[in-house]
Amino acid sequence: MKLQHKIPKTIVAALAVLAVPAAAFAAPALSGSSTAPSSTTTASTASCPRGWGSLPEANSRMVQSPVTNVRTGRHACYDRLVVDLQGRAPGYDVRYVRNVYQDGSGFLVPLRGGAKLQIVVHASSYNVDTGKATYVPKNKKELTNVAGYRTFRQVAFAGSFEGQTTIGLGVRARLPFRVFTLAGPGSNSRLVIDVAHHW
Repeated sequence: MKLQHKIPKTIVAALAVLAVPAAAFAAPALSGSSTAPSSTTTASTASCPRGWGSLPEANSRMVQSPVTNVRTGRHACYDRLVVDLQGRAPGYDVRYVRNVYQDGSGFLVPLRGGAKLQIVVHASSYNVDTGKATYVPKNKKELTNVAGYRTFRQVAFAGSFEGQTTIGLGVRARLPFRVFTLAGPGSNSRLVIDVAHHW
């Protein structure tokens, strides 16, 4: 009699123990999704890089390394824009502006987003000796597809004039950013602009 009462309790206890690992396995799957609980979002934000700002960043170096490509990527804490160059890393001037204008003509470059970053690369997008273009975007208004990005809203070409190339970057809000250059691959280089998802 007593044995019959213990068996159901043992089965219920065993089922309860088995339910715990299932919940433990389910939790990590939510951490990267939009349905993740706010505590998970707070934890990932706390591990993001700190010390970035929203003031202009500049380097006066001028190079003859032409721009060859512009690409973007998504990361856990920020969205990234990369300018590829054929040769040495260039100087730059990256800053928030009210509007971005085309080099030479001065025409307004419309950009989606709550804030606009003007990226001036101290390098042309053409060969300075031959005048031949080294970067010809298929669509000057949409250099890359940033649909689904958390911070980027639009990347547009604003022209190349007198040895410099300008890119307009529409972002969700005036968020902190950082700028740096990388060597490679080979003798080439890259200019990198990261814009954070949050303050």
